[in-house]
Amino acid sequence: MATTETTPLRAVALVCTLSPSPKPSSSQLLAEQTMEALAEHGVTGKVIRIADHDVKLGVKTDMGDGDAWPEIRATVLGCDILILSTPIWLGHPASITQLVLERLNAELGESDDEGRLLTYGKVAGVCVVGNEDGAHHVSAELFQGLNDVGFTLAPNAVTYWVGEAMQGTDYQDLDKTPEKTATTTKTLAANTAHLARRLKTAPYPASS
Repeated sequence: MATTETTPLRAVALVCTLSPSPKPSSSQLLAEQTMEALAEHGVTGKVIRIADHDVKLGVKTDMGDGDAWPEIRATVLGCDILILSTPIWLGHPASITQLVLERLNAELGESDDEGRLLTYGKVAGVCVVGNEDGAHHVSAELFQGLNDVGFTLAPNAVTYWVGEAMQGTDYQDLDKTPEKTATTTKTLAANTAHLARRLKTAPYPASS
């Protein structure tokens, strides 16, 4: 199917803050700002805070009674773009982020009629917030995990903010979004939407 720069796209942002709603979350804020930036490129979708749902531990697509992941997974597979938003804890992605990656690992056992992973053709981006250095390290971990399970990443596929060491200001506490972060978010959105449209036009080849 031919696509243009106005071809509608769908996105979902999975927010991996450790705090359930309604507690404010910097990870949620940056994810929402990223979705707003994507909207400027004809992308619609929603934000899901994982801590608000009973996502079971495991590496299967469905871990049984009460598992909220199958519904979230259906949303992810119904979208063109996945945004994964995480805080930094002890220099690493939050434990809920690792949980999401472990559940996505099940996609390695799923494929379409041509042998391609169901995640092929879907584009991922990353949001990272924290109060210490480490955004590059965290994004590197997530890039590798997302790529392993079949997602494609555009250039500059991360937006982030980290505050000064040894202090307690969160991203959500700032009076305004720093210009550098806002610019990076717009770049992530533009490149991710562009790549998602290109992959709609030219899917990956069948897997042998």
